[in-house]
Amino acid sequence: MSSFALHLLRHGSPLRPGLLLGLTDDAALDPACPKLLGRVRDLPVERIVTSDLKRASVSAEILADARALPLRADSRWRELDFGEWDGLAPAQVPRDALGRFWSDPEAGPPPGGERWSDLRTRVSAAIGEISGPTLVFTHAGAMRAALSVLTGLDHRGVWALDLPYGALLTLRVWPGDPPSAQVIGLQTEDMG
Repeated sequence: MSSFALHLLRHGSPLRPGLLLGLTDDAALDPACPKLLGRVRDLPVERIVTSDLKRASVSAEILADARALPLRADSRWRELDFGEWDGLAPAQVPRDALGRFWSDPEAGPPPGGERWSDLRTRVSAAIGEISGPTLVFTHAGAMRAALSVLTGLDHRGVWALDLPYGALLTLRVWPGDPPSAQVIGLQTEDMG
């Protein structure tokens, strides 16, 4: 099977930025943000896939309608589940617990939340179903998991990347078991 372009777009700013918004379904501040949608309006893609959370899916629907492209919602592209921390500001989480999570998200996941390996597994399965040029509206955690799955970087390597709202990560993916990828581009101008 030949390689394909995979474009991963982080949603625009949510109504309440700066919180640990995992499964909290906050909408985007401006789902029709001209800068956000302009960044991807002319990408050569055959389809759009989106997280089913509103802060990503509403913008994806707007773009898919404008370009007459097929759109599929896929919950595997959701953000990491922050469990009991979901919707909290980092300052509201016990400092030592948050430190353990950032240091080793596999051994120190949020209480009632998701381990790093779980996020990687679901994102890997979602990637496995993509076979042509695709744009995915998603979240920073899922983007980092995809990069980890496709390049072999560990959580420290991918968490070192700045992925502000509206960041666009473009990869050339070679399917296989396991798949692999080359980073083609990263645009990070904050779409706030």
